[in-house]
Amino acid sequence: MAMVCLSDFEAYAKKYLPKIAWDFFAAGADDCSTRDENILAYKRIHFRPRMLRDVSMMDIRTKLLGTEISFPVGIAPTGFHQLAWPDGEKSTARAAKAMNTCYIASTYSTCTLEEISAAAPGGFQWFQLYIHRNRAVSQKLVQRAEALGFQGLVLTADLPYTGKRRDDIRNGFRLPPHMKLKNLEGAFEVCKMSLLDPSVTWNDIYWLRSLTNLPIIIKGILTKEDAELAVRHGVRGIIVSNHGGRQLDGGPATIDALVEVVEAVQGRVEVYLDGGIRKGSDVLKALALGARCVFIGRPALWGLAYKGEEGLQDVLRILQDEFRLSMALAG
Repeated sequence: MAMVCLSDFEAYAKKYLPKIAWDFFAAGADDCSTRDENILAYKRIHFRPRMLRDVSMMDIRTKLLGTEISFPVGIAPTGFHQLAWPDGEKSTARAAKAMNTCYIASTYSTCTLEEISAAAPGGFQWFQLYIHRNRAVSQKLVQRAEALGFQGLVLTADLPYTGKRRDDIRNGFRLPPHMKLKNLEGAFEVCKMSLLDPSVTWNDIYWLRSLTNLPIIIKGILTKEDAELAVRHGVRGIIVSNHGGRQLDGGPATIDALVEVVEAVQGRVEVYLDGGIRKGSDVLKALALGARCVFIGRPALWGLAYKGEEGLQDVLRILQDEFRLSMALAG
């Protein structure tokens, strides 16, 4: 079957992944309205294309906090990549490096930070952090990431508790016995997500800044008020995100929230976005509304499910080609 667009990879993953894995990746919270709205919101945004502009030469590169990437699409942090492909996050890291873009590795990876780093030496990688009740565990993770050469620390702010994902409850979702949350092995019994610290506040950003020289990017911001607070607390970037619609159902689509966040920060920090990106034209819409870069979550997992590192490169290449074409056709 010819893989022409991202929905081809989605159809493949749905057909061939075990149901429990597909349901876990696809899950949204409650009625899944925010998850679905992330995609639908793009369909309501229209271009105002300009004609007779010279589009024979186009430069689609951009920079994230000073580091150049080949085009403005990175890989968002998602957990449990071995559910999609045996090599898991190692394949993800290699694909990101091959495409010269940024990969944000999750706290809940099924490969260690060391394995991810070694799989793609010299690759551009950030580390996504959940703060646990046992702060020493989080501190150690941050220090490991910095020592390994990760270039940014992405604090996820929208998960004091795990959203209610009905299919996971029905399926009794657990990692298969041969898979582990490798970064947390030995730290504690990791399948209890209640180990997350629900008491985290803005002041904890000062604590994180005292642990590391890495720039801190905060993920999960959806309002101008929180965007203002993020700037005030010294973060270097904001990822406008609703966790793929997996947390609070009934919040805004990220592309809709982007506008007020961009307006609030007024260029003082870089603003990125994840959620609902399915076409190169979606990337262009996000950039036109002020994002510097977007990150893909589920489509990266579909690419892995298709052919591992090669499948993920295919997904990124399709987005890159579609983005370039959309730029040209929009003038």
